Amino acid sequence: MDAAERDLLTETLRKTMTAASGQALDAALAGLGWAELLAEQPDMAVPIAFRLLGETGAHAPLLNDVLLHAAGRPLGGTLPMPFTGGAWVVWERDDAAAGTALDPELPLRTVPVGAPVPLAAGRIALGWWLLGTGRAMLALARQHAVDREQFGRPLASFQAVRHRLAETLVALDGAEATLVAAADELGALLAKAAAGQAALTAARHCQQVLGGIGFTAEHDLHRHVRRAMVLDGLLGSARELTREAGALLRVGGSAPRLVHL
Repeated sequence: MDAAERDLLTETLRKTMTAASGQALDAALAGLGWAELLAEQPDMAVPIAFRLLGETGAHAPLLNDVLLHAAGRPLGGTLPMPFTGGAWVVWERDDAAAGTALDPELPLRTVPVGAPVPLAAGRIALGWWLLGTGRAMLALARQHAVDREQFGRPLASFQAVRHRLAETLVALDGAEATLVAAADELGALLAKAAAGQAALTAARHCQQVLGGIGFTAEHDLHRHVRRAMVLDGLLGSARELTREAGALLRVGGSAPRLVHL
């Protein structure tokens, strides 16, 4: 697939995700050939689709498909996934399923401990989703800083605001570099941890920039904040994965080179 075809695919997926979410989006993506794209070009399909889920605020049970594909099983079903704190959940493909307290839109259901799942593939997918969510929050905060005036000056002219936005951008760009470089289990672990931390950093800084407006249910920021908190917990939170990475390095006695320059 060349650059023009990739851009066309990205725009098609963006329009589809803007128009639908949940079970309807799952059906729409199936009609667009999501299963075939994942099977034939997973290295392209996963970053594009999951990043756009974050940027648009839509959701669909695509994480099931990524894990099933990595396990060599047929797509279209569900399977238990580990969640932070030792819990396990299933991401249902039916909108009627109850959502979590943090994000009522997501059809997650608590289940008993399940069988092991291909963590690396799922963590990379969630990392791209978290990255897209973080960039969506940054875009909202930046636009607010440009449009809003305080003391007769644009909010974006204040150094404190600019620093928060800059720190958010640096965190997101660093997480993206880690996702691109991830090539093994440890790389996927670190990429998910970096993306989760970057999304939480974006939530904190962008909430500060938006002030009281960001706390209201009428503003889109709260949806992205809730989504980031839930996605960070799936397949290991940033805090848990950082500790796990540290334990692995202690056992190995050295830190492997993650990127060859």
